[in-house]
Amino acid sequence: MATKPPQGDPVQDAPKVAERKRTAAGLPAIGHTLRMAHQQMGVKRTALTLLSVNQKDGFDCPGCAWPEPEHRHRAEFCENGAKAVAEEATLRRVTPEFFAAHPVSDLARRSGYWLGQQGRLTHPMYLPEGADHYEPVSWERAFGIVAEELTALSSPDEAVFYTSGRTSNEAAFLYQLFARKLGTNNLPDCSNMCHESSGSALSETIGVGKGSVLLEDLYRADLIVVAGQNPGTNHPRMLSALEKAKTNGARVVSVNPLPEAGLERFKNPQTPKGLTAGTALTDLFLQIRIGGDQALFRLLNKLILDTPGAVDEEFVREHTHGFEEFAQAARAADWESTLSATGLAREDVERFLRMVLDAERIVVCWAMGLTQHKHSVPMIREIVNFLLLRGNIGRPGAGVCPVRGHSNVQGDRTMGIFERPAPAFLDALEREFGFAPPREHGYDVVRAIRALRDGQAKVFFAMGGNFVSASPDTEVTEAAMRRARLTVHVSTKLNRSHVVTGARALILPTLGRTERDLQAGGEQFVTVEDSMGMVHASRGRLEPASPHLLSEPAIVCRLARRVLGAEDDVPWEEFEKDYATVRDRIARVVPGFEDFNARVAHPGGFALPHAPRDERRFPTATGKANFTAAPVEYPHLPEGRLLLQTLRSHDQYNTTVYGLDDRYRGIRNGRRVVLVNPDDARELKLADGSYVDLVSEWKDGVERRAPGFRVVHYPTARGCAAAYYPETNVLVPLDATADVSNTPASKSVVVRLEQSATD
Repeated sequence: MATKPPQGDPVQDAPKVAERKRTAAGLPAIGHTLRMAHQQMGVKRTALTLLSVNQKDGFDCPGCAWPEPEHRHRAEFCENGAKAVAEEATLRRVTPEFFAAHPVSDLARRSGYWLGQQGRLTHPMYLPEGADHYEPVSWERAFGIVAEELTALSSPDEAVFYTSGRTSNEAAFLYQLFARKLGTNNLPDCSNMCHESSGSALSETIGVGKGSVLLEDLYRADLIVVAGQNPGTNHPRMLSALEKAKTNGARVVSVNPLPEAGLERFKNPQTPKGLTAGTALTDLFLQIRIGGDQALFRLLNKLILDTPGAVDEEFVREHTHGFEEFAQAARAADWESTLSATGLAREDVERFLRMVLDAERIVVCWAMGLTQHKHSVPMIREIVNFLLLRGNIGRPGAGVCPVRGHSNVQGDRTMGIFERPAPAFLDALEREFGFAPPREHGYDVVRAIRALRDGQAKVFFAMGGNFVSASPDTEVTEAAMRRARLTVHVSTKLNRSHVVTGARALILPTLGRTERDLQAGGEQFVTVEDSMGMVHASRGRLEPASPHLLSEPAIVCRLARRVLGAEDDVPWEEFEKDYATVRDRIARVVPGFEDFNARVAHPGGFALPHAPRDERRFPTATGKANFTAAPVEYPHLPEGRLLLQTLRSHDQYNTTVYGLDDRYRGIRNGRRVVLVNPDDARELKLADGSYVDLVSEWKDGVERRAPGFRVVHYPTARGCAAAYYPETNVLVPLDATADVSNTPASKSVVVRLEQSATD
C-alpha cells in the first residue's frame, strides 16, 4: 500500500558514513526499487506500471535517454528509472487544499526533497501579486493571465521560453513554433547546462552535434572508454550494454576523478550470474584529476603519431582536414606537464596506449564530467582527434558517444528548441507555415538569467523542469526570477521553482509519460528521441492523476490561440485534437522525419540519419572531419584550495531527490557532505566527520558560501573534492562558463574549506 508523504522535512545534520560499495545493482537494487515503488504507488500499481516501461507498446521512461535494445527484457528498466516512474505515477496528490494550508513563504523554507515527495499537482494554481498563497484558477483564466503579460511586453524578446528534456517531440515542435510566431528565439533549454559543449565540439569537427554510435556499435567495439561519467547512477541500463560488450571481448577503460561502483562490477539483476558473482567491467581505471582529460588525450595522440603504422593514413587523407596543424600541436605534448595535469602514473598512460593500439574499433563515451569546464569544448575536440587518427568514426563498433541525461533532451533540440537555430531550419519553418521567423539569436540559460536579473526579460515560461534548482549561482538566479513580472511552470510535481516566483506566478499541471492522453481526436501518443538518435512512440497507460490536467501539446495549442488570436492561421485546434497532424508538419520541416507517422508506427521506431556514421560524410564547413589544435588547458589550484565537482547521489535524478542516501558511496541520511581525499584532508587539518563551509573563489571576488557540510574522507583524486548538487550550485558563478558553449563550469569550482560555525 502506498504511504503518505512526509509531514516535516527530515533532519539531515548528521549523515552516516560507511564503506563505499564496489559492485552495483544486484539484489539490493531490486529491493530498493520495490520499496520505493510501493511507497509511491502500492503493489498493484507498481506491477502494472513498471511492466510497461520502455516496452515497444508502452511508455518511455521519464528518466535518462539511454536507448532500448531491439530485444527487450520484460523488466526493461533500472533502479533509478523505476524511481522516476514511481514519483510520476504516485498516488500522492497536491491539491488546492494543500496550497491553502501552506503559504509560499513556508514552502520556500522546505527542501527540494520534501516538496517533491508531496505528490502530483492536480489543478492550475495562481499566485496573485502580493499574495502568499497559490489559489486555484481555471485554465481559461490562466491562459488569459499569460496573454495579458505577453501582449504587454514592449518586445517579444522580453519573454523567455525554457524547455526541460522531458518534453515530447510534438510538444517541443509546437512550443518553438509558438515562440517564433510570437517573435523570439529566446528558447533556452537544459542542454545549455549539460551537453551544449558536446554539440558545439561535434558540430565543428564531424558536422553533426550528436553521438555517432548505436547500441550495436558498443556490442562490436574492441575498446570502450568511459570518461567523466558514472553510469551506475546516472544511466544504469548502460551497464547491461557494457556487460554485453565485455562478453563479446571488449575492454573498458574508465577515466574519472572518483572510483564508481557501477564501473567496477555489475551484478545484472536479470541474470543468474548477476545475482551472484556479477561482471567486472573496468579493465583499467585512470583516476584523473578534474579537468585533465584534454591533456591526457593530447599526449595519447602524440604517442599514436610516434608509433609506426598506428595512424589510419588513408582515412586521414581521404576524410579529414587540418591534420598537419593538429599533428604539430600534438607532437609538442610532453610527459612532465601531462602527468602534472592529470595526476596519473606514466605506466598507466602507457598501458592505456597499448590497449588503444591493440583495438581496431574504439568508442568513447562521456557525460557531464567532460562538458562542464571552461575548456570543455577543446577537451571534446581532442577526443575527436583521438578517434580520427585511427579512423574510429564512421565504421561499425567505433565512434563518439555523448550520453545524454534526460529522456528527450536530444529530441527537443532536433525539434528546434534552440536559441541559435540554423538558417535552414528557419527557412523550412517559413515555407511550411508562411511566416517570417525571427533570425536574431536568443538567450541561452546563462544569458536568460542575466536578462531577468537586468530587467531585460519580464516573463519566464518553463515547459517542465526545475529551472531555479538546476541553474548556477543560486542566489543570483533566484533574485533574477523574482524580478520577473510573471513566472509560469508546466509541471507534474511541486519543486523549488514554484516557490521562487515573479510578481505573479502560475503552475500549470500536465500529464505525465505514464498517463493516457485522450483528446477530441481519440487517444494520442507522443514520440521521443534517445541518446543515439532513435525515435519511437510513447503511450501512457494510467488514468490521469486529475481530470483537471492538460497535455503539454494541449497547453501550447490553447495558449497560442489565446495569445496569437483567432486570426492566426496555424491550425492549433487541429494540432491539439490529433498529434498525427503535428507529426505531418514535423516531417516537412525537420530532415530525417520524412513519412514520420508511418515510420514511427513500426515497433521500436526508427533511426535518424547520421552522415558521419552512415556514409562517412562530414557536413562541416570544410566538407571533411576537422582535426583541431587548441592549446592544452587544465585547472591550476592555489595552495590550500581544492577543485570541487558537483555530482548526483544515487537517490537522485537531476534536481529530483528521491531519498537521502547514496548507498554506492556509503552515505546515508543526509546530502550535505563533501568528499575529500584523505591525504588532502590531513594537509588541510580536516578530520573525517568535521563540518566545514564550502567557499568558492573566482575572479569577481564575490563570496559564495555553502555552509554546514560534513567532511568525508574518500578516495577522490588528489586535489579534488566532490559534493551534491543542487545544494552546491550556489558556489558556481553565473559567469564561469565554458568557452564557446557557455555551459556553467560546475565540474571545476575552486573552493576553500572553512570550519563551520555548526561544528
